[in-house]
Amino acid sequence: MSINEILSYELLNLGDVKVSVYHLLAIVIIVILSKVFLWGLRRFFKRQTTKFHLDEGRAWAFYQILKYVIIVIVMVLILDSIGVKITILLAGSAALLVGVGLGLQQTFNDFVSGIILLFEGTVSVGDIVEVAGIVGKVQKIDIRTSQIETRDSIVIIVPNSKLINDNVINWSHNRKETRFSLTVGVAYGSDVEKVKAILETTAKDHSQITDEPAPEGRFVDFGDSALIFELLFLSSNMFRIELIKSELRFAIDRKFRQAGIVIPFPQRDLHLKTDQTKTTQNQGKFK
Repeated sequence: MSINEILSYELLNLGDVKVSVYHLLAIVIIVILSKVFLWGLRRFFKRQTTKFHLDEGRAWAFYQILKYVIIVIVMVLILDSIGVKITILLAGSAALLVGVGLGLQQTFNDFVSGIILLFEGTVSVGDIVEVAGIVGKVQKIDIRTSQIETRDSIVIIVPNSKLINDNVINWSHNRKETRFSLTVGVAYGSDVEKVKAILETTAKDHSQITDEPAPEGRFVDFGDSALIFELLFLSSNMFRIELIKSELRFAIDRKFRQAGIVIPFPQRDLHLKTDQTKTTQNQGKFK
């Protein structure tokens, strides 16, 4: 058999739909070329993001959009090459698609939400978000779901509709530092000016806290058993902010001990009131 005869050999024949060895090889080549093209496109976006300091999340979203457009084009080319007409296929399966759509409403909702996320950019790859009380970093946004890594290094798969319809706090949406606070109480009689100075100095010495605007210590309240102070500071490391707060508490406790400033524990005074009549009667019985 010649090469032409081998390539023309039909593997499947369903009327207008004919699949030969030639078509099979063409499909394989198209798929391989599309994968190579997408791989090169992703590397290109990555280089451009690093070179020009572009927004990584927006670059990833743009790449995802191009990726799905290319996949759709490849699928149309493959179907057209074996004789499947897309318009006829869609018209003939309209009723089926309606039934499938009713059964997969949530899936289509997630699909549309993924497209909205990629185009709108309200949540991007690398953002620190809070969803249903869980704080994590967005690792990947696909067409139906997104992957969010928590502070415990646990990856959560979140449907895209959750990021569109639910209340989501995006800590990095403005791409600036975020303000955080830390509360501490000191014993009554402490030098309040010294407490304020220690709090601000401790925050300024931390490498993950910004110098401008400078950290600020505030005397916020007279507590039941302590003078309440609050330390306000800004940091861009929102993902590890709990670790930063822990390091600040260690440093504050150490400096308070060195300065003789006491962090009191809660105290309560208990007053017992007795019935004088019963007390007198009881004393009479024991005479």
